[in-house]
Amino acid sequence: MNKQALREAAEKATKGPWSLFSDIDTKTFAIHTPRDKRCENVIKWGGFDCQPNAEANAEFIAAFNPKVALALLDENLQLQREKDAIEAVALALRDDMRNAREQLEAAERSMAEQSAIVAAAEKLVRCKGRYHSELNYRALAKLFGVITPDLPPLVHENVHYAEAVEVEISALRQRIQELEARVIVLPQRLSPEGYHIDEAYMVDDTEGEYLDRDAVIDAIRAAGIKVKG
Repeated sequence: MNKQALREAAEKATKGPWSLFSDIDTKTFAIHTPRDKRCENVIKWGGFDCQPNAEANAEFIAAFNPKVALALLDENLQLQREKDAIEAVALALRDDMRNAREQLEAAERSMAEQSAIVAAAEKLVRCKGRYHSELNYRALAKLFGVITPDLPPLVHENVHYAEAVEVEISALRQRIQELEARVIVLPQRLSPEGYHIDEAYMVDDTEGEYLDRDAVIDAIRAAGIKVKG
């Protein structure tokens, strides 16, 4: 059905409503608008006359007048618009459901991966006392998001793990060099005459000379070495 052509034809026709005019005696029928004169029939067709179903046909044509046709076309158009809107919403919901399902599947995969990573990280972090230094422990904890409330903050908390390790190694090397470079300057050797045994240390040589005890202690302490006793 060409609905647009039907609409254009209805808009050009005489507006409704239409009524049936019948003459039972002569069996003639016509269609006219209410309150019009007898000579102003909308349809006066001889084909209606003397036909077995002439009255019913004329009644149908009068009932399905241009006004009714336009109303039905408008209703059909509105229903089509509503149908299109519902289909658009259904398509959008289908897309949303597909996206939500994909996001859910991705989230489940991510959770499974994260659970495995966290489990492995916790095992590594628990080994800090046996296999890892405190610096390694901190790096692992920070990498895997494990809280370490039992440790004080590092000075270089924001330094990358590899850089922090390099800083630690460099500091240890420097300290070793400092220790290896230390020199203790011993006091002048003295003759044992006039010293008690607890006031001097004997020098290990053939001359049997002694070093002043207090002077030796001062020299050792000056080199950064603690002296006990």
